[in-house]
Amino acid sequence: MTAALPHSIDDRLHVLKTRWANYLAEGRFEHFIEFTVAVNSLAEHLNRMRLPGLVRVCEGLENAALARLGQDDSHPLGEQDTTALQRQLDTLLGAVASAKPHVPDRERRVESPAAPEIDWIKPRTVWLISAPGQQELVQALGHQLRYFGFQTMELPWGGVHPEGDRPLAVLFVPAPDGLQPAGLQFVTDIRASCPASQLFYLGVASAIEPIVELMRAGIDVAIPAEEQHARVLDRILDLVQNIEQEKYRVLVVEDSRVAVALIQRTLAEHGIDSHAIRDPGTLFDVLESYRPDLVLMDMFMPRFNGVEATRVLRQMSAYSTLPIVYLSGATDVGMQVEALRLGGDQFLTKPFNPVLLAAVVKTKIERFRETQRSTRLDGLTGLLNHTAAKSRLAGLVQQFGSPGASTEAGTQGALTVAMIDIDHFKAINDTYGHPVGDQVIRALAWLLKGRLRASDLIGRYGGEEFLIALPGVSLEQAVTVIDRIRADFAALPHAHPGGALRATFSAGVATFPMFDAAASLTEAADGALLHAKRLGRNRVEAAALAAHLHSVA
Repeated sequence: MTAALPHSIDDRLHVLKTRWANYLAEGRFEHFIEFTVAVNSLAEHLNRMRLPGLVRVCEGLENAALARLGQDDSHPLGEQDTTALQRQLDTLLGAVASAKPHVPDRERRVESPAAPEIDWIKPRTVWLISAPGQQELVQALGHQLRYFGFQTMELPWGGVHPEGDRPLAVLFVPAPDGLQPAGLQFVTDIRASCPASQLFYLGVASAIEPIVELMRAGIDVAIPAEEQHARVLDRILDLVQNIEQEKYRVLVVEDSRVAVALIQRTLAEHGIDSHAIRDPGTLFDVLESYRPDLVLMDMFMPRFNGVEATRVLRQMSAYSTLPIVYLSGATDVGMQVEALRLGGDQFLTKPFNPVLLAAVVKTKIERFRETQRSTRLDGLTGLLNHTAAKSRLAGLVQQFGSPGASTEAGTQGALTVAMIDIDHFKAINDTYGHPVGDQVIRALAWLLKGRLRASDLIGRYGGEEFLIALPGVSLEQAVTVIDRIRADFAALPHAHPGGALRATFSAGVATFPMFDAAASLTEAADGALLHAKRLGRNRVEAAALAAHLHSVA
């Protein structure tokens, strides 16, 4: 009987320790496989939770376990191997414990039942370690990090680092002449002290040798000098950005009940949803209703084989790029090559390694989803691009214009749209360079994502212009919300080699049903934006007021 699936890091750690204890007690190959799967599942979960330091430690244990997997007759492991794995497991458990912020019992509070369940509270402290002469840059970076909610601690290069909770990230800002051997040892010492932290090195030369040297010392991300101010904040904020990702879905086309049970158990261990069918004749109907991210296709089934089914799918535009992984007990290399040539993405032989199966499935799905996302998302900000934002807005207008929309969440059918444009953006690019201009655009994107709801539409409309839509928000409420974001953005420092700059934006707001189509909403909001520019910029104007002022001018 399969235990309930783990959902949090603590749950996964409990499963991991239990399976290791089972293996130590009985030494069975099956228990070692389950232990290895639990390590892999934890690594994937840590990766989804944006905890790269812990991912690195966990992957070290996973690689050590995989190296000792072997076959049934190679277990139980010898004392030396068992001790080595126990040491790495203890290191992982210690790293997880040190990464959790220590909250005194008297400060703990019970969340409201209505509050969303939080799986992991990531520490948001960043150490800024600077060489002499780099204090101005460090202060500018620290100011910006604190604005986004981080706690910063500025430390001298080579000094003693504090005890207690470990930081989320460590930024090394070296002297202009680069890193000397003593500096590499200092980085190594910090790495040993902060095993779960993400280590950044700013200002590396754009050559492979120094970057490899830094990675060997423990640096995770080495940022070239010409890119450092544009990338470092983006990467650190990315560590704590919560991305709600739809669960992976796999369709299993397999006529063996035993194989289906094993496959579905393996996928479930890694948080992957699956649906199985035994008759490939129902494939089209299930694909349309289940909409999987990948198909696991048995090569030999009743009526026709997996290659024939794949060739049919590849002729249909809706499934031409859907990943298909073959499963077969046959080991004929020629047949495998032919199967791949005719439309498959990978070939796994039975009996399959469950860790390898899960890794293949997740990798293929991630690349498939990334390809899909790339057609809808803006590469600089991660927001919806122009085409996707317009399409989403049209869908929202249709939704709020349909019968019954007035009862949704007490909205009375309200849908407010805003067009936002960064003021004097060309001057920012001309004065400070395009990397700094990109950073200003990203900073505004981060503010919008941080201040608005998950249900709100946020898109990069083009250049320095953004489109947002707020369902269930009146014109007056929208003006208030956007004006607060405007004030926050105006106070936000943007680091550059000479210190920090500040930027502002102007916005125009229009509401449905005053304007009853997507095109008229964006046109009215854009007209209000132009009016805000004419009135001096760094302000928010509503379309109705702007139109009235224009008519009486």
